[in-house]
Order: sequence, then structure tokens, then C-alpha cells
Amino acid sequence: MKLCSTLGSPYGRIARIVRLEKGLEDRVSFEVVRTRIENNPYYDVNPSGRVPSLVLEDRRVLEESTLICWYFDNIDGNPTLHPADGMLGLEARRIEAMARSMLDGTSLWWREYLYRPPEIRSDKIIKHERQRAMRLADIFEKEVQNEILSGPLNMAQITLACVFHGREDAGPDDFLWQERRTYLRDWVERIGHHTSIQQTVPAHA
Repeated sequence: MKLCSTLGSPYGRIARIVRLEKGLEDRVSFEVVRTRIENNPYYDVNPSGRVPSLVLEDRRVLEESTLICWYFDNIDGNPTLHPADGMLGLEARRIEAMARSMLDGTSLWWREYLYRPPEIRSDKIIKHERQRAMRLADIFEKEVQNEILSGPLNMAQITLACVFHGREDAGPDDFLWQERRTYLRDWVERIGHHTSIQQTVPAHA
């Protein structure tokens, strides 16, 4: 099997972290691909051009980090990163969904800086996503003190780590989430001690 992603994608990073946490390095190779270019050979692998994607042994392709991570976690029949089925897993899914919402918003905000010159950036998008991110940062200042984000590594933690950890130089200068958020800042430092988090720090544009 082969996992494909850019080195800068936070969604690809989520899948790369789970690949490492589940010990799949020998079973699943990793290929760095490029996106947003003409005549891209990666489009023959995944016509949507999105990352990450996972090429299975039978050549089927799984797209989207949520599905790929579920597959990686369940491939050995012993899922450890996803919550229990049914209502018992609701709290973990609630926090993971909120972390993914923040990841989606900050990624949209980041793209305004990565792919648009200053004269055509959308001030409306930047303002909206900055405000959303700061509201959610306030929420996570409280949530990181709770069991879901302070216990054994899980998908909610991995997703939230990919919002904050290692992206300081890859995003806007005014993403000042560290200010007055001591618990969140300490949590990001702690999560960064995981080997899988350290080994997947995103490449900066």
C-alpha cells in the first residue's frame, strides 16, 4: 500500500501520524506528491488531486484523512485511536469534530497567504477565519484539561495537534493563539513529545 501526500498538508500529516502510531511503516510506503500543477502525474492516482490518498493493494484509492485513518486504525482488528461505537464515543467525536472544524478554518486562512499575493487576498475570509480560530482557541483552552485530550493518544488529540503544533512559521503572523492560553500552550508542548508528532512536522512554504 502507498500513502500519498504533500509534506505541508495538515490532513496528510494526520494520516502520517496514524501510520506511525499503528506501526505500518513496512506495510504502507509514503510518497511525497505535488498538487496544484498542470499535467500532474498524481492525478492519474487520484483524479481529484486532493491529499492525502491511500492506494490499496488492489489499486483502489481511499481519499480523505478521516477514512484513511479509520482504515489504518482498524487494519489489525484492534482500533486504539478511534472512540467506541454508539453513544459511548460521542464525547470524543464531539471534540474531534470541533478540532477538525478549526483545522478546516485555519487551512482556508493559511491558503490565502500561501497561494494569493497580498493584493488579491480576501480580507473577508481572513477576518472571518481569524475570529473563528480565536473563539475555538478559547474553547480548547478549557477542553485540553479534560480526559479526552489528556488521556491516551486518540484522533481528537492528533487532529488538534495538527492545528497548532509545528505550524508557527507556516501560517499568518497574527495567529496569536498562545497569548493568555497557558493550558493550551502547555498541551501543545506535551503533545509534541510524541515521536510521531515530531517526525511529521510540516514543511514550510
